[in-house]
Amino acid sequence: MSAADAFETLLARALIAGVRAVPWRASLGIGARLGDAAAMLGIRRRVGEENLARAFPERSASERARILREHYRELGRVAAEYPRLAELARAPDGRVVAEVRGGEHLERALEGGRGAILLSGHFGNFELLGARLARMNPVDFVVRAMANPGVEALLARQRAAAGVGLIPVERGARRALEALRANRWVALLMDQDAGRDGVFVPFLGRPASTVAGPARLALATRAPIVAGFVHRLADGRHVLEIDPPPELEDARAPGAVERLTACLAGRLERRVRERPEHWLWLHRRWKTRPDHPAGGAPGSAGSATSPAARA
Repeated sequence: MSAADAFETLLARALIAGVRAVPWRASLGIGARLGDAAAMLGIRRRVGEENLARAFPERSASERARILREHYRELGRVAAEYPRLAELARAPDGRVVAEVRGGEHLERALEGGRGAILLSGHFGNFELLGARLARMNPVDFVVRAMANPGVEALLARQRAAAGVGLIPVERGARRALEALRANRWVALLMDQDAGRDGVFVPFLGRPASTVAGPARLALATRAPIVAGFVHRLADGRHVLEIDPPPELEDARAPGAVERLTACLAGRLERRVRERPEHWLWLHRRWKTRPDHPAGGAPGSAGSATSPAARA
């Protein structure tokens, strides 16, 4: 590791030790203050302001500023929860996860024997969503490794402790097929800019380059594609919501991939409009434009990410 990587890893270790030294609810307050500090430092604030202005032109500047402040605080809370991911995922029902809505859709998927594609976005504590569902059936996250190997190792240990498998995005297509054949669930995210490899579908009022891999995988395998989202209650607990899987068209039908991708993007958009402070406004989601396809390769938040369109 470089000196910078080593220092960053040391800071991550200190954060892990600090939040684990206090009870979970107290750690949420620490996380919120960390979010306040990040906002004061202006970390990617301009990106967040521009995204909110374009997504919510009908809202006042003060309302958008409030959403962004709350977003930083929620990011801090999620970061504070990460060091105890396994503990939170395995907590008794009602203590950390207040409710799971729509679990019957996953039960039917399990009975179908084709596995399931769990799809979400950078919305709330999405890794807790996957780790909690791993109590029902084995779950594999498709992940893109962080540039810092020390921090990546820390993250991998937290995921392993929570009982989830990992599929490197570089081998995502083959390994995802193997997991589905074994009736496992494959967890993917679909809300980062997909660059020139994506398909353009509406998202928050603008065309967004979106990964087509999840739709292609579902159409090819006939595995149900189940969207799930997690939001936080005022008392710090989470609610997990599972949508019914959409009907799958014939994979050979013209436009089937685009229509399914648009359907799934619409489900995320509905949640973002309901709880905008939960979504990752600090990513350049609309970096690639339809009239400028050379906008660059997909970005990465360094955690579980959606599969590349090459899936």
